[in-house]
Amino acid sequence: MKRNDIITVEIKDMEFGGFGIGYFEGKKVKIKGALLGQIIKAKVKKVKKDMVEGEIVEVMENSPLEKQSFCPHFGDCGGCIYQNVDYSDQLKIKEDIVKKLLEKEGIRDYEFLRIVKSPKEHGYRNKMEYTFGKDKEGNEVLGLHRKGRFYEVVMTDKCNIVDDDFLKALNLTFDYAIKKGLPFYDKKTHKGFLRHLVVRKASKAGEILLNIVTTTQLEHDFKELIEIYKNVDFESRLVGVLHTQNDSWSDAVVCEKLNVLYGKDYLIEELLGLKFKISAFSFFQTNSYGAEKLYETVREFAGDVSDKIVFDLYSGTGTIGIIMAPMAKKVIGIELVEEAVMSARENAELNGLKNCTFIAGDVSKKLKEIKEMPDVVIVDPPRSGINPKALEDIIKFNPQKVVYVSCNPESLARDLKIFSEGGYKVDKVKCVDMFPHTYHVECVALMSRVEK
Repeated sequence: MKRNDIITVEIKDMEFGGFGIGYFEGKKVKIKGALLGQIIKAKVKKVKKDMVEGEIVEVMENSPLEKQSFCPHFGDCGGCIYQNVDYSDQLKIKEDIVKKLLEKEGIRDYEFLRIVKSPKEHGYRNKMEYTFGKDKEGNEVLGLHRKGRFYEVVMTDKCNIVDDDFLKALNLTFDYAIKKGLPFYDKKTHKGFLRHLVVRKASKAGEILLNIVTTTQLEHDFKELIEIYKNVDFESRLVGVLHTQNDSWSDAVVCEKLNVLYGKDYLIEELLGLKFKISAFSFFQTNSYGAEKLYETVREFAGDVSDKIVFDLYSGTGTIGIIMAPMAKKVIGIELVEEAVMSARENAELNGLKNCTFIAGDVSKKLKEIKEMPDVVIVDPPRSGINPKALEDIIKFNPQKVVYVSCNPESLARDLKIFSEGGYKVDKVKCVDMFPHTYHVECVALMSRVEK
């Protein structure tokens, strides 16, 4: 078997990352986007010693899980992969994948609590980064990247995972750009003006913030567009229109200069009775309603912390620490990104919390400088998991409880194994689905110190 060979594979299993798993000539085959029960004609993309990666050429036989997709962009847009699967079946797929990952790392004898579904199955996202570009026919469009194609964009004007406010903003901005003849940025030549439209919404508080991202290759007065936005019947209140300038060659939304064209450069969201200031570039969970379910689980797992010191590691803008603070004796948060720490301090002040301390720095280094001993440690690390040195330091602190929040069950399972070897027992695991119709899933694990 070699690269570009066409093979036929029956999908026997599913793995995290949206992969279907089959076997060909005794070798494991991973195929992105394939579903359990499908028979796939696939092109071989990579051949490794113990595994082959393939790409779908044709679905020869459908899965029993499949149904008609409710989204007209499904298959073209790379945003969702499970829109042709009932939501209840999506949840079962995610549960099974997490269980298998934990089993593979030897995590047993714990209570697996049922996955918590997203309160909203559709229209749940509170942030979208739309790209100005061209579709496969060469037409100018505004939307999301085409599946597997870096240079192609799909006009996602009927997307189901956002609400009508996002679609109104997308369509109005696109129509304005076409009417004015503004050049769309070309990632191949790095020529053009319009790069992205970023829409942020405080779903629960009812505020919306729009950010137009351009190069500096052209000067343009957006006053007319601002008036158009102001006269739109958005469901939420328009609180700001921003103009970000970005000449970086990276496709990411990079802020080299930010101009406030109207209103303010942030919005206020509410979670569990607390307020959070979200700036144009702050990290915040993209499903506000699902975030409440996630943080309720963290509170539940942490238990009574009224007389306890809580460490919030990889604290970001302080959301978890601030949610724990009203019940805790003291909260200490550590986060590498200094701007995020400044936001965390601001959010603590916004909620009148005096028992929070947020520290900027590397978790593994800052843990060595802290004099207080934690009773409960809450970790919410990046996708790669906990830095090995930081993990070792957490175990040395010997807290009674560790609550691990993870967006990547693969790194979670790996780290839980190390905690188990370091004297902790995994008591409970609960999944919270924040991202319906995608393969992503959040997990919360509770560990307790084993008394010797």
